[in-house]
Amino acid sequence: MPLRLPAAPFAAVLLLALSAPPGQAGDFVDSAGRRVTLPDRITRVMPAGPTADVLIFVLTPEKLVGWSRAPHTNYLPARYARLPLSGQLTGPNPTATPETVMRLRPDLIVDAAAVTPDRAAFADQIQRQTGVPYILVDNSIPRMPAMLRDVGTMLGVAERGEDLAIYAEHALRAIRGQLLIQPSDKRPRVYYARRNDGLETALPGSPASNGIDEAGAINVAGALGSDERVLITREQIIAWNPDVVISAQRPFYEQVLRDPAWRQLSAVRNKRVYLTPTSPFGWVDEPPGVNRLLGLFWQAGLFYPNDLAEDLRTTVQEFYEKFYRIKLNDKQLEVLVKPAEAKYDPSKRLASEALLRLETPAGAAPQTGPVPGLPPPGRRGLMPTPATPGAMPKY
Repeated sequence: MPLRLPAAPFAAVLLLALSAPPGQAGDFVDSAGRRVTLPDRITRVMPAGPTADVLIFVLTPEKLVGWSRAPHTNYLPARYARLPLSGQLTGPNPTATPETVMRLRPDLIVDAAAVTPDRAAFADQIQRQTGVPYILVDNSIPRMPAMLRDVGTMLGVAERGEDLAIYAEHALRAIRGQLLIQPSDKRPRVYYARRNDGLETALPGSPASNGIDEAGAINVAGALGSDERVLITREQIIAWNPDVVISAQRPFYEQVLRDPAWRQLSAVRNKRVYLTPTSPFGWVDEPPGVNRLLGLFWQAGLFYPNDLAEDLRTTVQEFYEKFYRIKLNDKQLEVLVKPAEAKYDPSKRLASEALLRLETPAGAAPQTGPVPGLPPPGRRGLMPTPATPGAMPKY
């Protein structure tokens, strides 16, 4: 449940924040409810893991001390592609330590993920050992607009954070609005294949499945549980017989298309097998960061190819320029989009667009301001809503 401050105390806190002298250090109450004192100036930010890489990069790349994990550099501006590796503090196989933090001398550590008690305890531990402020922000898809505003304000780029937050709000509203016209019994059944052999998948509720869940599909692995990634067998995939297969890796994508053993799948027979783009960051996960906003448009187009009016190529170009600061040339765009593109029947799209227009009040315009109920920026006592503890993320 969202945390709502009483009006009078909140007004007092806001007045105190606005009256603070310029440059004075302030408190940030993060998504775990931890009050972290920030330095006067933040010029060097260390990401705790790949999701924070993307968050810091899209907001203020000049403050990024390095990548926690190497991205696909051919889709990044050259000056940022050359940033060093700082290592990953979080995840099952961390490559950075408190000693790494002290050597890099960041002003702040940012961790963007599902927030759990274990994650909060780890943040406290690193902060005690290094003396560097460590904040946790809820990186779930519904919270992305708030996260972009909060962190953008904290890092001194509030205008940039607001711009990206508005884009995220429109993305979420567009997808949810389109899904309102979809019959519940027509939702496609989807298998998301990870690893080169395709035999790892993400269960509903996990960071890697969050985009599939939000885009209105049924995860065929849902019977196995939630909030995790699991190993499965070829026989299980065949028994599930998904309508759509999305592969995170090219070897499995090519194997499914070529190996006769997979031809009994409905997805293969109907040519609904797709390779998720991963450059510079994945569209489904890898990592499960703000990069998934583009994946929402893409996946909704795969699942309902006759109903969604967005042109994938245009959406991709706009997203890459706005978030990653890169203008894709025709060759780059084609490499990204071709194995990911859905086919559709234009005559069916016209019918669904007419239905959508009937659902939209005449003269209605999209909102451009903050979503009601979302918290204001967290700098100097303006408190984001703490997240509900969940499973420890893999990143």
